[in-house]
Amino acid sequence: MRDPNFEQCVQACYECAVACDVCAAMCLEDEPARMRHCIGLCTDCAAVCRLCAAMLARNGEFSTALCTLCALVCESCARECSAHGARHCQICAGACLSCTLACRDMLEP
Repeated sequence: MRDPNFEQCVQACYECAVACDVCAAMCLEDEPARMRHCIGLCTDCAAVCRLCAAMLARNGEFSTALCTLCALVCESCARECSAHGARHCQICAGACLSCTLACRDMLEP
């Protein structure tokens, strides 16, 4: 039987990936040089979130390790994005925080 937090975590991962993609694209349009760190974190976060969701869906052997990494990357991305006033950054920060919490819920026994 799957963890009761499974569906919530997979959904949070996908929603976070999309928010990160949007944020990175908008930052590239607005001020790419100034937003370089934000763009990089968003790109990495989106990739990790998609991989985490896929591995959870397969009940992969390294799901726990990947959920741990996903929570760390999302937390870092949330911190970075929350420091910027742009609406897309704030939306991304919220999605990253939700994903961080969902991944941590998956890690609790």
